[in-house]
Amino acid sequence: MSLQYLKDALAGGERDKLLRYVRLHLGDGNEEAGRQEIDKAWIEALTPLLDVPPTDRAFILETLRTKDEATLAHLFFHLHFHFVQRSGDWIHDGKL
Repeated sequence: MSLQYLKDALAGGERDKLLRYVRLHLGDGNEEAGRQEIDKAWIEALTPLLDVPPTDRAFILETLRTKDEATLAHLFFHLHFHFVQRSGDWIHDGKL
């Protein structure tokens, strides 16, 4: 899928095409594997919060307030890969 394909999908409101791209990318060409990668990241991110530990919410809110959308998007992807890697079930080569 080309960058133009994704831009056209976004312009046309075709969110399913964007989501399919993400699933295929995260699943190394396998859409179902991509779904599983997304699920693993959410489980890993939720798990440490179940005990309701103190967190640096000021840092989080400051980051959201002061950083541009592109930087936040990069942070989102890095966090996704961090949590999937932490799951111990890592299908990627580690490169973003």
